[in-house]
Amino acid sequence: MKNYLSDVIRGIWKENPVLVLLLGTCPTLALTTSASNGVGMGLATTFVLVGSNLVVSLIAGIVPKKIRIPVYIVVIATFVTVVDLLMKAYAPPALYAALGIFIPLIVVNCIVLGRAEAFASKNGPLRSICDGLGMGLGFTLTLTMLGILREFLSSGAVFGVKVVTAWETDFLLPAAAPGAFIIVGVILGIRNHLRRTAAIRAGKLYVPPSEIDCSNCHICSDGKDK
Repeated sequence: MKNYLSDVIRGIWKENPVLVLLLGTCPTLALTTSASNGVGMGLATTFVLVGSNLVVSLIAGIVPKKIRIPVYIVVIATFVTVVDLLMKAYAPPALYAALGIFIPLIVVNCIVLGRAEAFASKNGPLRSICDGLGMGLGFTLTLTMLGILREFLSSGAVFGVKVVTAWETDFLLPAAAPGAFIIVGVILGIRNHLRRTAAIRAGKLYVPPSEIDCSNCHICSDGKDK
C-alpha cells in the first residue's frame, strides 16, 4: 500500500511532469490562459495516462520489443479518441473549442508515452494505474495553478468570475506566450530555492571539490588552452 501511495505522490511533487521533468510544455503554455482550460486539459490527460498505463502494463509481456513503441502509440491514440468523443458530447462547448487541436495532440504528449515506456511496461497494473494517476494529478494541478495565476493577472478573474470588479482593462502580457514563460520561470525559481534551502538545512547540498572549476575546464576554449 505504501508503494502505491508513493507512486501517486511522486507524480504530484517529486517528479512533477511540468515543474521537474519539464514535459508537456506546449499545452502548458498554450492552454493555461484560464483556470478552466487548465482543469479540462489536465483531466483529459489524466484519463489517457491512467488508461494507457493500465493496458500497456497488461500487454507489455506479449508485445515484441521491436514494435513496442508503435503498439503503445496505438493504445494511447485509442484512449485519446475516447476522451475526445466524451468531451465533444458532454464538456461545455466553450471548453471543448478552447482545447481544440490539443486534445488529439495528447497522443504525442511526452508525458503519456514516457510513462508507458519507462514505468507501465516494467510494472504491474495497479502500480501503473497509480503512476498514471499521480502524473495526471500533478499535470492537472500545475495547469490549474498556472491558469489561475494567468487569468487573475490578466483580467482579475478566476474561473471566469471577476474577483477584482474594478479591473476593466485586461493586462495582455500574462495571457500571452511570453507571460507564460515568465510565470513558469518564476515558479521554477521558487521551487528550486525551496529545495536548495531544504538541502542546506539537511546537510545534503552538493559542494563540488575545489579543483573542479572553470580554470580546469577547456570545453569553451575549443582546446586552444590545452
